[in-house]
Amino acid sequence: MGPENLSRRELLVRSGAAAAALTVAGADVAQAEPEADADGVVLREGTNLSAALSPDGRWIAVDLVTGIWVLPAAGGRARRLTDDLQDATLPSWSPDGRRIVFQSYRDGNFHLYVIDHAGGVPRELTSGRFDHREPVFSPDGTKIAFSSDRDGSYGIHLLDVASGAITTVASTADEEASPRWSPDGTKLVFTVNDTAIDVVTLATGTRTRLITATGADKLYGPAFGPGGQPSYLRLRGAEADLMLGDQQLTKGEDVFGFPANWSGSVVLYTADGHIRRRELSGAVQDVPFEARVSTAARDYRRRVRDLDSAAPKPVRGIAGPVVSRDGRWIAFRALNAIYVVAAGGGRPQRLVGDGYFNSDPDFHPDGTKLLYTSDRLGTADLWLHDLGTGQDTVLTQQAGAQVAPRWSPDGGRVAYADQDGATWIHDVAAATAQQVTPPLFMPGRPTWSPDGSVIALAAVKPYSRRYREGTSQILTVDLKTHELRYAEPMPFRSLATRGDDGPLWSPDGRYLAFTVESVAWIAPVDGTGRLIGAPRQVTHEVTDSLAWQGHDTLVYLSKGQLRAQRITGGAPRTIRLDFTWARPRPPRRTVIHVGAAWDGIARTLRRDVDIVVDGGRIADVRPHRDAPGTVDAHDLTAMPGLVDIHNHWHLRGRQWGDRQGRLWLAYGITTTRSPGDPAYQMLETREALESGNRVGPRYFGTGEAVDGSRIYYNFMRPTLSPEQLDLELARAVELEYDMIKTYVRLPVAYQQAVVRAAHRAGIPLSSHYLYPAANLGMDAMEHTGATNRLGYSHTVSRIGRSYQDAVALFVRSGMSITPTLFTSRALYADDKSLVTDERTEVLFPPWEYALLKTTADTAGNPENAYLRQVLAGNVDMVLRIHRAGGFVVTGTDSPLDNVAVSTHQNLRAMVAFGFTPYEALTTATRNPARWLGLEDRIGVLKPGAYADLSLVGGNPLQDIKAAANVRSVLVGGVLRTVGELLAPYRNRPTARAAATEVAPAARSAEKQHWWHVPEWSEHVCCAG
Repeated sequence: MGPENLSRRELLVRSGAAAAALTVAGADVAQAEPEADADGVVLREGTNLSAALSPDGRWIAVDLVTGIWVLPAAGGRARRLTDDLQDATLPSWSPDGRRIVFQSYRDGNFHLYVIDHAGGVPRELTSGRFDHREPVFSPDGTKIAFSSDRDGSYGIHLLDVASGAITTVASTADEEASPRWSPDGTKLVFTVNDTAIDVVTLATGTRTRLITATGADKLYGPAFGPGGQPSYLRLRGAEADLMLGDQQLTKGEDVFGFPANWSGSVVLYTADGHIRRRELSGAVQDVPFEARVSTAARDYRRRVRDLDSAAPKPVRGIAGPVVSRDGRWIAFRALNAIYVVAAGGGRPQRLVGDGYFNSDPDFHPDGTKLLYTSDRLGTADLWLHDLGTGQDTVLTQQAGAQVAPRWSPDGGRVAYADQDGATWIHDVAAATAQQVTPPLFMPGRPTWSPDGSVIALAAVKPYSRRYREGTSQILTVDLKTHELRYAEPMPFRSLATRGDDGPLWSPDGRYLAFTVESVAWIAPVDGTGRLIGAPRQVTHEVTDSLAWQGHDTLVYLSKGQLRAQRITGGAPRTIRLDFTWARPRPPRRTVIHVGAAWDGIARTLRRDVDIVVDGGRIADVRPHRDAPGTVDAHDLTAMPGLVDIHNHWHLRGRQWGDRQGRLWLAYGITTTRSPGDPAYQMLETREALESGNRVGPRYFGTGEAVDGSRIYYNFMRPTLSPEQLDLELARAVELEYDMIKTYVRLPVAYQQAVVRAAHRAGIPLSSHYLYPAANLGMDAMEHTGATNRLGYSHTVSRIGRSYQDAVALFVRSGMSITPTLFTSRALYADDKSLVTDERTEVLFPPWEYALLKTTADTAGNPENAYLRQVLAGNVDMVLRIHRAGGFVVTGTDSPLDNVAVSTHQNLRAMVAFGFTPYEALTTATRNPARWLGLEDRIGVLKPGAYADLSLVGGNPLQDIKAAANVRSVLVGGVLRTVGELLAPYRNRPTARAAATEVAPAARSAEKQHWWHVPEWSEHVCCAG
């Protein structure tokens, strides 16, 4: 067997590279900067840089690409004070001009540091698990004002420089931030919820409202200006203006949202990528600067999964395993079906596999039935499978989705979630359903107390309104008292994911089991689920998807195997499965006659050609010749199937069900890549698609994104130690991730360690950061400027503009950028054809279609006019990167944007604001193929490439809308018409059981916490 026939895992094991790829704990994660390019990149503009003028007016401190720099006040070359690992921003001078205080994310939380103006080692002033931000020295130098979430929301605090003591100035349920001192040191001005500006007199504590935002305005960066008036940024739609009281000082500038520096009637601020001086008289002058930074080469052997072998492979995509009450059987989802296997292992038996999305099985307590979710009647309903007769009957048929169900201990009720994240209880005998929680942001699967009086589930609890991240905690719902109660499994720790990682009640009611920091724990609880003792670690290997087997054993997944571990100790055992999958034989030789073809390379169409497909690949593209059996598409144009390189199949995967894969194909998207999904859901979908058991495009993906101590989405992995990084990387290599994603709260040192380890394993990486990621060897950045631990981006401003620093770094580093143009929805004001298309109407779940239609119908409203300006700025950024030789790839972040239709909406937006259709299409064909390591195999029509193509009406090189005018699509030579893809949902069965009666919602379903919102209602970018 040659190396080309070995899997990545086999290559790593045989070469000894696996051990190296999995180990970061043995080395200091805070290492020196990598070897860099000799010349580096000269930055002359900065996106969202802040600037602080020294008290004597001689120097300016700036934060540029997360470093603190100093330059002469007249301009010139900047000198860097902090390194990449410091991750430093927002400098402020001491009154004597000798020191600079700043915020740093070095250790995984924001803390205050101080450094000498001349340089040296920064000194840490604060520590702990809360964030401390936005420091500024008092005029006498004895105190530092800052903001922090240490009181449950952001408030204003003072640090005594001499003693380190912290006192509180303003701390309410509001989010108070960005403090600045009055010149005499007696007052502090600050923002409140970004919608108001207050001032507090320190001696008396008197607080006064100075400015209140009107409409949807946002206010940032307050400071005291002339006459004690507040200066600040007013963000109004796509206008970002510097204000002084009610006076607008700028017009048409992109002012960044940081406190301005006033010297009499002269103000120094940052805007349009520059440090700028402005006199109240109107005279304006930019302060020139240049700063040199390095980028690291990415020199590693990229390994791509075997996509061709027909040899049987072990099934590793085992999703949602559950154990029967008697401990004898295990059920799970795999290969797009539901299976059951003896608890001791063996050959699994397929119970439900009809091509629809059947998921989340759960055994009835008496062992006679299996409960599961299926969309065979059009949307996700609850179904029962009789284990004796094999008969399937529908249990619930509500208007929305019913997913992630669990039986009550007595078998009389079922707890489940709906499409908005609300938890419901279905009474089987009465055929009634009652909502028992408000909509929650991506909650976990519920679990019952043994007496059926309490439900527990995983739910996120943010630290503040200001920033969305928090911890995944245990939420209990008392069905008698209607109380909702949150509990941290361990202080400042988060449940691993909000999916199948717990909490899970033991059958005897003594424990809740859950996964924290990638291993399983149990905690003693009382009958209400209240923790009554310290958690105890049960497993020591990477652990996912917990299930109880009896009272004393946990069954779980570890690196693609089912394992069992007694909670009293001992070695874990493997539950061996005789279970394989294989790729189907490619279809026989086919010749497709098309009127025209775009090969993905040329800038013009080739007319009247035959595309010869054999063995799943393109054998030839030749002039047309008459031959029997030829598929007649003489009125259509063949083009490479599109690639959407950023989407999350399982963000709402249970709710979309089988519709999702069909929709991608119906719009000519033949390859997708997920930069974040629940690991075993991802793996199950990948194996289901590649085995031919599920209809859809090629699917490349990763598991949960590796994040820091705080998380937001349900599929982020909070990672707190090098040892845990080892576990995460072990899972990634063993399960053959196609990439690794690091998320927004992972410290730079950890990100650096993951990059090095992943590249040793041949795995590419992506994140939400450009720098220092470009100097760590990161392969890609997602979004133009997405969710960021700073709360703003260093690649795109608040109104969507980007400057020389970002463009130059993308081009020089070779990192790819995925635009994910969310604001492309603004174009629905001009053209709703994608919304009214039958493919969209039929294949969108009803509630998703209603949301899309509302978005499209309101796109032209006056309050949305700014979206088009932001969109233009976003496209301008990626167009400059593209035309300078940078690496732009199309992705959408679906389903946060709309599955499949947003791919085309993104391409149309690119063309509307400067790309040619050819340029736009290369970002969705050849470019993503190169990123995936599949250059010349997808994204092109040429001999030897996979037969992944779509047949469309029109010329997509002249009219980008033609790319969406799909009539048929091929993946690996398998031809499907749009009609075939729509048929299961266009012709849904009409025979449905009587609808479930909905009872009045319980009191516990009332909104009790501000973060109780459904996932779809949070229009924030981005998932991953």
